[in-house]
Amino acid sequence: MAIRKENNVKTTQESIKQAIAKGKTSLGIELGSTRIKAVLINENFETIASGSYEWENLLEDGFWTYNLLDIITGLQSAYRDMKQEVERSYGITIRTVGSIGVSAMMHGYMAFDKTGELLVPFRTWRNATTSTAAKELTEHFQFNIPERWSIAHLYQAIINQEKHLPRIDYMTTLAGYIHWLLTGSKSLGIGDASGMFPIDERTQNYSEAMMKQFDDLICHKGYPWQLSDILPAVHTSGKQAGTLTAIGASILDQSKNLQPGIPFCPPEGDAGTGMVATNSVRKRTGNVSVGTSVFAMIVLDKKLSKVYPEIDLVTTPNGSPVGMVHANNCSSDLNAWLGLFREFSEAMGQKVEADKLFEVMLNKALEADPDGGGLLSYGYFSGENITGVESGRPLFVRSAKSNFNLANFMRTHLFTAFGALKIGMDLLVKEENVKIHSILAHGGLFKTPVVGQKMMAAAINTPVSVMDTAGEGGAWGMAILSSYMLNKSENESLEDFLDDKVFKEVTAQEIYPDELDVKGFEAFIKRYKKGLVIEKAAAEHHSEEREELMC
Repeated sequence: MAIRKENNVKTTQESIKQAIAKGKTSLGIELGSTRIKAVLINENFETIASGSYEWENLLEDGFWTYNLLDIITGLQSAYRDMKQEVERSYGITIRTVGSIGVSAMMHGYMAFDKTGELLVPFRTWRNATTSTAAKELTEHFQFNIPERWSIAHLYQAIINQEKHLPRIDYMTTLAGYIHWLLTGSKSLGIGDASGMFPIDERTQNYSEAMMKQFDDLICHKGYPWQLSDILPAVHTSGKQAGTLTAIGASILDQSKNLQPGIPFCPPEGDAGTGMVATNSVRKRTGNVSVGTSVFAMIVLDKKLSKVYPEIDLVTTPNGSPVGMVHANNCSSDLNAWLGLFREFSEAMGQKVEADKLFEVMLNKALEADPDGGGLLSYGYFSGENITGVESGRPLFVRSAKSNFNLANFMRTHLFTAFGALKIGMDLLVKEENVKIHSILAHGGLFKTPVVGQKMMAAAINTPVSVMDTAGEGGAWGMAILSSYMLNKSENESLEDFLDDKVFKEVTAQEIYPDELDVKGFEAFIKRYKKGLVIEKAAAEHHSEEREELMC
């Protein structure tokens, strides 16, 4: 594996071997929507080894979910792959590491009873089933509660009078669950916690006033718990939040080589690790993370003037307020279409590597009409909160007057991947006049140079940079947070640690928005908004068909 050089430190095989043996390493594990990844880094923040496990969510009984067996299997497989790479490359077996951190998809609903039994299947962020609860809580708190948030899932279960509610002893996120499994500690990083329930910036904890409001709202139900009883404890970055137990070590490392007692930093959400991996935790910085979903995180230097349903208010891992625009859908439909083109190529007797396919097809978008030739697409594999579409129904639309060619087809699918995000970002930039000094992008779409950045820059009309480290991903960002806990100087802030140590010599490629692309995207987004009536009708019809089939 290629080792990333930082700070002019020459890393040798022997020095890496010694770092592994002495535990001068940090491990980050992230459970993403399509891949679980484990990344081991040294004290120079270089990736020593990594392992991964591919998985997909399932739609079961109307909910997007992952089952517990897949969660544990994937965790173990990713760790095992990383461990075996260390053994192959350096001839040493991992018995300890300096620190560990776990990250995962934010939000969702995992509720457990006193015995640790999961009461209902894990309900992920992708579900758009809590609109009633989200709307009522937003009005009640006068604070935006998105459908994805854990408290919306809990309150929707209360509205639905679900039978498991009196048995709840603990509620957490996926990262919080894995952390609890490995350490026994019911803890959560403040960034991930801010996607469960609103955070008070002053106290760096859940809002006590809103917690009381919630308890008062449901007190007539007679549940044997209050909200403070069932939520995880909140920790800011740099703090220790538990140690690896003997049981946790045996779960993580099936070979039983890993020893207990390793310190854990607070578990974080994928939004937080994205901010760290792109050095976007200072005020007026931002990042965009592209994958199954797409979200932009802008670190705010002022309060917003009003409540926007399209904008989540969360925090960085060190507790600074963040305006988050999260769209449930991004690359899934694009990937599906490229899979179709790959099938065609293979049927013609021409096998093509995935990276080459993406490079060729995405670059066709650079040859397109600025607005995509009048084509329209909605890659809604699931419901989309920002545009008010409750269920998934991918849709591609064209008229007889559209300029239907491959270049416009590809540009349209790239534009629509950022369509819902654009609507939310316009509220921040145009309505609230939020100042953004820099936007850094990361995710698989940016592995192909230039084209993804150009489309993103056109969407938000802001320069977009991709760092040399963009391909490292959230697991690497989690490893950095873990290293920060272990290696920070006294009173050293996360911002300074990232600036002065992690990213001191990392370069970035910046692309400014092209005026024609910006005008083209504005024309596309007008068409996108007008066509939403078609998408909503198609999604509703699809839902009715599905209900009839289930009956």
